[in-house]
Amino acid sequence: MPLTPLDIHNKEFSRGFRGYDEDEVNDFLDQIIKDYEALIREKKDLELQVKNSEEKLSHFSNIETTLNKSILVAQETAEEVKQNANKEGKLIVMEAKKNADRIINEALEKSRKVTVNIEELKKEANVYRTRFQMLIEAQLELLKSDDWKNLAAGSGDEDETADQDGSVIQTRA
Repeated sequence: MPLTPLDIHNKEFSRGFRGYDEDEVNDFLDQIIKDYEALIREKKDLELQVKNSEEKLSHFSNIETTLNKSILVAQETAEEVKQNANKEGKLIVMEAKKNADRIINEALEKSRKVTVNIEELKKEANVYRTRFQMLIEAQLELLKSDDWKNLAAGSGDEDETADQDGSVIQTRA
């Protein structure tokens, strides 16, 4: 067990015939006591510093561990978010392709219907044109016919009127 400053202070030496000078020994012991007390205080301070340093080290080690765990969780979360974003992006692209295909199919169907309508209108226009042409030709034939010449040369009491189909109807006045 180490000596304390009090042990040093209370130490009594036996007296001899021609021993040491008592004042000198006491001064020396007082100096040792002061130095020893200073060393003990310094030791306690250093122990306190070591304890504080160990506590801080422990605290920072805990923080480091927590940060490492947080970093791992953040990395995992980031990876998860990235994977979810990729999945969502693929779903959006697939949905867009479906919509595009639907729109294209609708447009093609409308285009087919318009094409069919155009063809029907062309046929109807051709039929109308043909009928109109036939009507005009019939009227020209009527104008070129001898009946007009006879009508102009004949008596004025008979009137000829053209029917809707181009045939001549004679009426008397």
